[in-house]
Amino acid sequence: MTIGQIAGFALVVLMVGAVLWRAVLRAGRDAAAANGQERAMRVYRDQLAEIDRDLARGIIPADEAERTKLEVKRRILELDRDARGDVQATGSGPRMVMTGSVVAVLLVGVGVYFWVGVPNYPDMPLLERHAQAQQARADRPGQAELEASYAEAFPGPFNFEGRDQLEPMVEQLRAALVSRPEDITGYRLLAQNEVRLGNFRAAIEAQLRVIELSGERVPVDELAYLLDLMALATGGIVSPEQEAVIERILRSDPENPIALYYSGRLYAQTGRPDLTFRLWRRLHDVSTPDSPWLEEIRAALPELAQISGAPRYQLPPPPGGRGPSAADVEAAQDMTPEERQQMIAGMVDGLLARLANEGGPPQDWAQLLRAMGVLERREQASAILQEARTIFAADAAALQLINDAARAAGLTAE
Repeated sequence: MTIGQIAGFALVVLMVGAVLWRAVLRAGRDAAAANGQERAMRVYRDQLAEIDRDLARGIIPADEAERTKLEVKRRILELDRDARGDVQATGSGPRMVMTGSVVAVLLVGVGVYFWVGVPNYPDMPLLERHAQAQQARADRPGQAELEASYAEAFPGPFNFEGRDQLEPMVEQLRAALVSRPEDITGYRLLAQNEVRLGNFRAAIEAQLRVIELSGERVPVDELAYLLDLMALATGGIVSPEQEAVIERILRSDPENPIALYYSGRLYAQTGRPDLTFRLWRRLHDVSTPDSPWLEEIRAALPELAQISGAPRYQLPPPPGGRGPSAADVEAAQDMTPEERQQMIAGMVDGLLARLANEGGPPQDWAQLLRAMGVLERREQASAILQEARTIFAADAAALQLINDAARAAGLTAE
């Protein structure tokens, strides 16, 4: 740690100490003001007021009233003088205890910082963090090195029922393709069975031959399958070669789910979770209920949102639960009240997530408020109402619509 860094840290410690010491002094004054002296003062003030009332009613003569008031005032002065001495006499002990506590807290804080913290670690601005992430991305191992590392970590063939029958069939297919190098169907079948046997490199080579035979207009699905095979061979670590395949896929299909998934993994592995959040958020919108990555990205998205500076993000309902189809509406006629309530709750959650993440017209906010009223989610509805009023503060017509919906939901519109 440099001298400048030590001086800066010492300055911070002194500032914290000053704040704590002021709190100690203030606490001492507050304690003195709350002791029995204050209660006695209130009694004497009440006595003065009572003497004035008796004088006004003619109960006591004026000279007696004056003498009594002087006596009460003398006692007030004595009490005040005694109280000042008590504060000085009794305040030193607690102050010493509190001062010792302040010093102990500061010393412990310094010790913990040097023990747990990283004194030599400098501040890292956002641009520098992004630059380091870019460097980490550039320094990644290649596909071959990653495949070798994964094979070393997980050696041996995959044992499964039927392997003994599959191996000779795959061997026959390999031999047949030697004399049929243009057989695209044969190579496609070979890639699928090589990966079943755990022969990832052989599967990748077969799929590369499929792509080569497909010509310039290779289907995106074939490229996506190649990407899957390459990722399986590296244990899910995205190599530069995989990144090239991702870019090729996204040029043809910007919403391709497999490319979005592995692109998100790439950025997560190289220090850019904000880009992972952006990509996986899109991926969630284009996924189907049976997508193999769905559970993973739904578990990751809330944390990625916090890291990426999007605390208002709300995870949408799973695909397939965003809203009722015509068949759902027809089926709802035969639902029990509980089942119908559950369906409405699912629709509301979908609308809530969309408005929180993307915004929407005042009609949608009004609809959400009314639905919240039906579900009796009053506290959540109140928060939504305040947010809607803030968003549409400059639109009188929108505010009127939202306030009307708030009344319908049982909320005050004021």
